[in-house]
Parts: sequence; C-alpha cells; structure tokens
Amino acid sequence: MEKIEKKIDIFNFLVNKYTNFNSLKFSDLSVGSIVQIYYRIPEGEKERTQIYEGIIISKNKNNFNKSFTIRRFVDGVGLEQIFTFNSPKIIKILKKNVYKVRKSKLYFLRKNISQSIKLKDKK
Repeated sequence: MEKIEKKIDIFNFLVNKYTNFNSLKFSDLSVGSIVQIYYRIPEGEKERTQIYEGIIISKNKNNFNKSFTIRRFVDGVGLEQIFTFNSPKIIKILKKNVYKVRKSKLYFLRKNISQSIKLKDKK
C-alpha cells in the first residue's frame, strides 16, 4: 500500500511541476497559428535565448508529452522543429497571427511554398 502511495505522490509532483509551467494553454495554440517561441540554449556554462518563429503545422496530445511542430523558412530552406509544450527550456510562447485552416495537419506546406500564401486570416 505504501509503494502505491509513493508512486501517486511522485505522479502528482510531476503533474504539478510540468502542467503549470506555461501561462499559455495548449488549447490556445491552434494549427495554422504563427507563433514566436523563446527558448534557452545552453552553450557551455552560459545560456542564451533564441527566438523561433513559424507556423504550427501539427499538434500531438498525450498526457504529458504534448508537442507541436513548427515550420519556418530560413534563406529559402524550410525547417521544422518539434517542441514539447511542457519543456522547462521554453521561456514563453507568443501568438502572432491565426490563419483559417480546414485540416488538423498542414503537411501540404512541405511540398509547395506557394500554397502557404493561400492561407486566409481568421476573423
């Protein structure tokens, strides 16, 4: 019985530690949103903050492993990065613009750059 209680205590500790980390809720992030993510990058003993701005092309929901994929273009090359929502390395997430989309995964943006122009602003 004590082993089960210890496991429940550890589980509750992890839930409290990681769920209240960000002020922005995961449901506020929608596919088709343009977001700016400020996250820490360790370089030796120092840390620096890098801004990653792009469009959310997919969201994945599991209990604690909520993640989203962001696509951006740098010098004409498309880059994608997967972020875990409850990561302690993420400092803040700013939502800049929201586009109206009809699909839950925007993987078609990988193929054609011209299709990204067809996204309309959500009113």
